[in-house]
Amino acid sequence: MKIIGPISQSKILFLQGPMGYFFRNLSRHFSSHGATTHTICFNAGDWLFSDSENRYNFFASLSEWEPFFTNFISDFAISKIFLFGNCRQYHKAAIKIAQEAGIEVYVFEEGYIRPNYITLEKNGVNGDSGLPKDPSFYNKWQIRPTGSESAAENRFLKMALLATIYYLATASFKPVYPHYIHHRSLNLGKEFFSGLRNFIRKFSLSITERHFEKMLTSLINDTYYFVPLQTRTDFQLTEYSDFSSIEEFITEVITSFSKYAPPETYLVIKHHPMERGMSNYKQLISDLSSKHGVEDRVFTLFDVHLPTCLKKAIGTITINSTVGLSSLFHGTPTIALGTAIYDIEGLTCKGMKLDDFWTQFVMPDRRLFRKFRNYVIIHTQLNGGFYGRFPDFSSEKHC
Repeated sequence: MKIIGPISQSKILFLQGPMGYFFRNLSRHFSSHGATTHTICFNAGDWLFSDSENRYNFFASLSEWEPFFTNFISDFAISKIFLFGNCRQYHKAAIKIAQEAGIEVYVFEEGYIRPNYITLEKNGVNGDSGLPKDPSFYNKWQIRPTGSESAAENRFLKMALLATIYYLATASFKPVYPHYIHHRSLNLGKEFFSGLRNFIRKFSLSITERHFEKMLTSLINDTYYFVPLQTRTDFQLTEYSDFSSIEEFITEVITSFSKYAPPETYLVIKHHPMERGMSNYKQLISDLSSKHGVEDRVFTLFDVHLPTCLKKAIGTITINSTVGLSSLFHGTPTIALGTAIYDIEGLTCKGMKLDDFWTQFVMPDRRLFRKFRNYVIIHTQLNGGFYGRFPDFSSEKHC
């Protein structure tokens, strides 16, 4: 396997994966190819979705995790570790210890290239990715075939159901794992009502926002800047940017827009689809726009088709969302205000101040982008989904 090397005879350890059966299925796949697999469960959700064979529980406090993990990888002669997201506190400690011990660590994450890929990188993803940042590296890269791209067939309802079961199990059996610390809220009531609001808003917005698509494509097309918001708990925000909150990011963007953007231009701010039921920044955006005298030039969206937003935009302003890659794909000038894998000179307006971007943006180098995207797919992407079609690990590209 090009990304993870030979599997046969490997001693593999799974830590936390995506909520659901993906890691269980991957463990069975590796076992069928001659590997010995082990799984450490930190909560009842992990336990529920893992195989009973070679499954181990960690019941102790976070302070005891490092010695437990050190002894575990030694006792079982672990050679490869797989986990989802490298910023969770249990994972951060495990990666450091594993690397010092010479053990290979492979990190899964949502796809850099969406919607038909998931990410798998050695040692880290996003801000800890090992992808080169030198444009000359990609300019020398010879584009190679990536193979056919099939639909990932991810299903939102399947993801929502598995997430609900995971959180329900984790919260219900909290006394069994009394010291477990989750990386986000485990408030079941809050999660339920957020999910209900998400469903209701998605239905209502499909009706109330219909006119916005016409507005973007005919009334203000080519005269607006696009701002895709990220989730408030996104590690991309908390670990790989200087912003303390989405509110701070919104404030900086609107303030700068009001002072430095051409007066005939508009600003379109779109909520993240996963935040539809949790956060609503419309009032904040309205208040800031009024404060800075641009209330007639700033629009707040929730559910308008993303490619439509990108195609007609003057430029895209993001922290480090993967929407930035989609923006570059559409040839739209892009600025990343945090650490991003695609923040490369010639692709984004790297090093440019936001105040200057409004009038001094530069177009992305399409040839460089094609080479960058090709390299990313070959070296970090698996065609498939966590909640859809299982990736073909046996294909020539990945084995």
